Amino acid sequence: MKKISVLGSTGSIGTQTLEVVRQNPDKLKVTAMSAGKNVDLFEKQVREFMPAMAVMGDEDAAKDLKDRLSDLPSVKVLSGMDGMLEMASDPGSDIMVTAIVGMIGIRPTIAAIESGKDIALANKETLVCAGHIIMPLAKKMGVKILPVDSEHSAIFQSLQGSPSERIARIILTCSGGPFRGMKKEDLAKKTCEDALKHPNWNMGRKITIDSATLVNKGLEVMEASWLFGVETDRVCVTIHPQSVLHSAVEYVDGAVIGQMGTPDMKLPINYALFYPDRMPMNAQKLDLFSVGALTFEKPDTDTFRGLALAIKAAKTGGTMPTVFNAANEEAVARFLDHKIGFLDIYDDIEKAMDDHRVIQNPSVDEILEAEKNARGAF
Repeated sequence: MKKISVLGSTGSIGTQTLEVVRQNPDKLKVTAMSAGKNVDLFEKQVREFMPAMAVMGDEDAAKDLKDRLSDLPSVKVLSGMDGMLEMASDPGSDIMVTAIVGMIGIRPTIAAIESGKDIALANKETLVCAGHIIMPLAKKMGVKILPVDSEHSAIFQSLQGSPSERIARIILTCSGGPFRGMKKEDLAKKTCEDALKHPNWNMGRKITIDSATLVNKGLEVMEASWLFGVETDRVCVTIHPQSVLHSAVEYVDGAVIGQMGTPDMKLPINYALFYPDRMPMNAQKLDLFSVGALTFEKPDTDTFRGLALAIKAAKTGGTMPTVFNAANEEAVARFLDHKIGFLDIYDDIEKAMDDHRVIQNPSVDEILEAEKNARGAF
């Protein structure tokens, strides 16, 4: 029985993680879980999975939850960052799924690694902003960083232990989002409701907007660079609208090995939780006869500037990826609130990057300070 903790159980990745647990009640046990403010859903999850520890990021929500769970004295209710750090450090779990969105996931991930837990990584910000801290620490502690993103899971599966020096390049696939093929004049008219209509994937609102801007793919380039020990120049983004080939690795001999499947996030979650084993899963299977054809295109980085800005941030390094990420989060929040237009997201990110004075090899405190300053500019 593998014991897992889920950081961010009410979000898209968190709820799908719990679906995998439901399918494997004799193999997986949730010992701790956290959420932000969604008390109603979190209460249902806690009552179903009966973890020893339940953490809410919001203190008022935690008080509400504690009152609701007064009939469950075995569940310890905690709140805030202190609660998440205690959950991450608790020896009661073997692996922590970092399903939380945002830089709030960095400190709990570090705490979990320091306590010897493997990490099923779905929190991009952890490596984008602190990869230089996370990866050496994981190596030192002898823990595995198991990617949950579909693309990075595909790369991980395609590598199967091959060292980074055998990689010629990583082929990182991208659906192109809901606006694939459009030009700037088209994007200027698009609303958040338009951007939220992703053609293939069922994701959270913020990540869906990031997919539309190609910012998400830029973050994934940075993440792949840290995970697999390759320079960003060796990560090739390829638009693949069918979302069947989830990513691939080209080796130095010219062989290309990739992983295909239906666009279902439970597949990489299942693989991360049971690695190195593979377990049966109740999911739609890939039918290549129905797919018919697979197509690939070069990304239009002049129109979808999120990818180009991300690559610039990655090459600059230091605190610049943090500023890129924080500025994007703020811009996306404003876009979702109908305060700015779609193309303004790029302008906001670029301005924040232009205004930033980079700190190389930053500490966690310096990373968080750079984030604070970037957000404060809005």
